[in-house]
Amino acid sequence: MKTILMIEGEKKTAELTRDYLEAAGYDVTICENGTDGLRMAEEQNYDLLMLNAVLPDTDGFCLCRTLRKTQDQPILMLSENGSEADAVRGLGVGADDYITLPFRPSEMTARVQAHLRMVERLAGKAGKKKKPVEKIESGTLAILLPYHEVQVKGETVSLTSKEYDLLLFLASNPGVVFSRETLFEQVWGMENVGDPATVTVHINRLREKIEENPSQPQLIQTVWGSGYRFRKQQL
Repeated sequence: MKTILMIEGEKKTAELTRDYLEAAGYDVTICENGTDGLRMAEEQNYDLLMLNAVLPDTDGFCLCRTLRKTQDQPILMLSENGSEADAVRGLGVGADDYITLPFRPSEMTARVQAHLRMVERLAGKAGKKKKPVEKIESGTLAILLPYHEVQVKGETVSLTSKEYDLLLFLASNPGVVFSRETLFEQVWGMENVGDPATVTVHINRLREKIEENPSQPQLIQTVWGSGYRFRKQQL
């Protein structure tokens, strides 16, 4: 059951709102002042917060701004002032919605449901994020990222740290042509320092270790006048 904390100094409004929300299946806790409301919000993990713009001990807008610093659940503001300026102010201090009193029960409940569904959708999308790539394969070549290991035809190939970094960068961007200068900057982390010819030396060493025929490379290809690219092969 979703939980809601309602910070509302007007008892009748609070109880009426609670009744409608509980009828819709929510667990609602009422707090009558901002000081206790702030404490309760920080101590309990509520799914949604509701607060009046006018409270007996504090300004609701200031309270909303304070809550937003530590709370990331939806915050709905209630107010008898339906002016556009106040609505803009409420949204500006961190509220997700601004509901004018008196409200239509069905509309208020629908807004609460909409905000809670949005949170669920966002959480669902976060849970469906793609798993990090653990292996890059091309033909007989396999780069095992978790183990910092390269295999050719199932046999481990011994690479230096820079050879591995260079191969991984190229293989992570198949088909893209990189100049020696760009590869030097990306892999060695330096710009205009050192000799980009170092890239050529490392490319040649890589070809000796991973290509079936280094004189006719199929994985790391030279694009004359431009640089190098990694050609992905079918498994």
